[in-house]
Amino acid sequence: MKNPVQTLTKSVTVNDNPFMKPIEWLSLALLALVLLVVLPSLLDAFRLNLVGKYLTYAFVALGLVICWGYAGILSLGQGCFFGLGGYCMAMYLKLEASSVANTKIQSTPGIPDFMDWNQITELPWFWKPFQSLPLTLILVVAVPVLFAFAISAAMFKRRVGGTYFAIITQAIAAILTILIVGQQGYTGGINGITDLRTLHGWDIRTDSAHTILYFVNGGLLLGCILIAQFVKKSKLGRILVAMRDKEDRVRFSGYSVAGFKVFAFCLAAAFAAIGGAMFTLQVGFMSPSFVGIVPSIEMVIYAAVGGRMSLFGAVWGTLLVNWAKTSFSESFPDLWLFGLGALFIAVVLAFPNGLAGIWREHIEPRLTRRVKGLRAPPPAIVPHGAPAE
Repeated sequence: MKNPVQTLTKSVTVNDNPFMKPIEWLSLALLALVLLVVLPSLLDAFRLNLVGKYLTYAFVALGLVICWGYAGILSLGQGCFFGLGGYCMAMYLKLEASSVANTKIQSTPGIPDFMDWNQITELPWFWKPFQSLPLTLILVVAVPVLFAFAISAAMFKRRVGGTYFAIITQAIAAILTILIVGQQGYTGGINGITDLRTLHGWDIRTDSAHTILYFVNGGLLLGCILIAQFVKKSKLGRILVAMRDKEDRVRFSGYSVAGFKVFAFCLAAAFAAIGGAMFTLQVGFMSPSFVGIVPSIEMVIYAAVGGRMSLFGAVWGTLLVNWAKTSFSESFPDLWLFGLGALFIAVVLAFPNGLAGIWREHIEPRLTRRVKGLRAPPPAIVPHGAPAE
């Protein structure tokens, strides 16, 4: 009888899969074609900027595929990391817009307007690093990742997981929202950080800037897909799947389960932070309404609709849900939440593997059979009267 621990160790240490299968390369090429060619040629500037906003949410869905789909860690607080990344970028943009020349009518020129309204006379120490663009780009990822590391290390070292961890992340999202709203003089409060104008002197409010940012957004998203694909196909990805299915067996095999969970959670936080920073640039503001419980749950729905085990499905799911949200909100603004709930129920009951599952189970097999039928050699024609072979 085979030793189950040896079998598991072999399964997570041997990786014969290529980096990307032909169908995955085709999926990547199709996604790149739609995002970078088709949509920019069909949509006007306003709608293209709207799709750019949708793509910022896709970063969060990508992270959830690794964190939830492969590592089995359901996080209901990804809005925290999305918001932190967005706030870090917004702080730099706000400081650039709050030059002495632009704020000379304030009682204290050179600081953001909401600080002046709250009788703050000096720039707080934690705002000063965001006066530098290179340092801001580092902090956009570093701050959310460090926050995620502190949360995950504290929880996973004590073997807190499953539903308990999901509830804790939800509570953290609520706490962070309350903290941001309560510290109005330092964060802008319920209104957030608004009136963002330039990025290192480049006006980000024009239609041409929105178009350029859309392509940057799409390029970064495709890059994050390749990073996630590398993780998925590596030995690490196999360990994450084994850990999700049989955590104790992975632990008994000598692997640090807590360490792998911390890595997956921090990687998801990094992706969400990049999305948050791009959201701030694309939309032009950041507020606590993108940090709390409701947006965090919506982000989980994006991954669920697309398929929590599919990187490409997460992107398509994000686009589909947000397109439906925009359409419903424009036509039936009072019914969107009911539609969102119905969509979530449909995912759970009708297609639990999301759009990727529908493709994999129903469409891909038919295409494969059709392609094989086209490649099959035609039957030989036997002349009349000749003996059949």
